[in-house]
Amino acid sequence: MTKNLKFKMLTAAIGELTLSQPARRNALNAAMWAELPKILKKAANTQGLQALIVKGDGDHFASGADISEFETLYATVQSSKKISNDIAAGFQSLAEFPYPTIAMIRGACVGGGCGLALCCDLRFADSTSKFAITPVKLGLVYPFSDVQRLIETVGIPNAKDILFSARLISAKRARKMGLINQLFKVNNLEEKTVEYAQGLAGLSPQSLKITKKMFAAYQAGQSSETPQSQNWFLEGFTSVDFKEGYKAFLEKRKPNFK
Repeated sequence: MTKNLKFKMLTAAIGELTLSQPARRNALNAAMWAELPKILKKAANTQGLQALIVKGDGDHFASGADISEFETLYATVQSSKKISNDIAAGFQSLAEFPYPTIAMIRGACVGGGCGLALCCDLRFADSTSKFAITPVKLGLVYPFSDVQRLIETVGIPNAKDILFSARLISAKRARKMGLINQLFKVNNLEEKTVEYAQGLAGLSPQSLKITKKMFAAYQAGQSSETPQSQNWFLEGFTSVDFKEGYKAFLEKRKPNFK
């Protein structure tokens, strides 16, 4: 268990995961990567959770991997493979989180921090945020799955720009690229992010989960209807959430999903 990852429930339906190593701009150390799948599993199993906000502690989201550990972590082929696998597992666990995830970004969102933000469904940022993915500066290569997430988010031309140049990208430019979904003033970021998450929390948890599965299937290469995706659609009509949803519609009230 690492003290650098913190999970709590903000409300009965909204969870918050905090990357907490503020003295190092929330650089992600080996213990954090190893712990990430476990803490996300705990979050996913929390009763009532319908949305997860991921943020950094203090003025930054995350400045990337903790370079102070590099000499040890990448000393041998075996140790390099271990930390690479842990990072990939951390990314995958966030990308596959069953409910919508929102990265709330201020300050540095660089390297592994930017990769982590790309694993979230949505990215909300303020005007202090800056983005970069810098493996070419270290003589490294960005993993294919991470390149794929970047391309899906910003398109091939912008992904090439980001990875080839390793340049620091302003919040305004990131918004134009599609790297972030919403750009807010500094004092409004947290309020607006929580407000959006509260909107999700009032919707059908079953519908949110299945819709996220639909996106995952598409991203995995599905290009037409399959028996599984058809079942996801049809099962909605017999769900408890649908019964409550249409009943609330007929009664002209807000649905009470559980």
